Amino acid sequence: MLDGNWRAVVDRGLTPIGRSLRRTGITADVVTVIGIVMAAAASVAIGLGYLRLGFLLLVLTGVPDALDGAVAKASGTSSSRGAFFDSVADRLTDALLFGGVAWYLAGARTDRMMMLPVAIMATAMFISYQRAKAESLGYDAKGGLMERAERFIVLAFGLLFAEILVPVLWVMLVLSLATAAQRFAKVWRQASAGRQSPSQLRAERRRQLRAERRQRQGSRRPVRR
Repeated sequence: MLDGNWRAVVDRGLTPIGRSLRRTGITADVVTVIGIVMAAAASVAIGLGYLRLGFLLLVLTGVPDALDGAVAKASGTSSSRGAFFDSVADRLTDALLFGGVAWYLAGARTDRMMMLPVAIMATAMFISYQRAKAESLGYDAKGGLMERAERFIVLAFGLLFAEILVPVLWVMLVLSLATAAQRFAKVWRQASAGRQSPSQLRAERRRQLRAERRQRQGSRRPVRR
């Protein structure tokens, strides 16, 4: 939801910061690694029960997560490799943070609430897979009530007010499941509309070009008499 409505605005605002960081010699990969380290520190703090410290480290985790793209654009190093690394780092960060929450609940409660953040993490991975698979087929799967930015914000709220952490996690799980359903329905409608996706059109065009090339090559062959 925030990604679709505010991403362009945020990127424009971060561009000057990305240029400043680039002038200091910091690369986008370094910024991404800093985000992973901050997420690991937040996970340990949360797991040990220092939720306010975990909140602070979670906020600090979001800073490099937002800036790595700006640094890459400022340095002109945006690439498929960087996008892949950033995507893998995002999934690792999510796993670390929700793993820390599960660790905390396992020690703080005697029920099975530790499975709640595990369920959220699994749903978040599923949401991410939906988008990746849809985009590989040429469809749009962005949007939903609980994307990654929303998960960061809601989790930060739960860490800041620890007495409502479990209810906040339940809300996050419900909205994450709703997001998964929204994305599934969105891609299903696109795929069922009777139109080929851009990737399918490109594949069809490549087949046509290959057929035309073979036909031209065949027409050039000398005729044996």
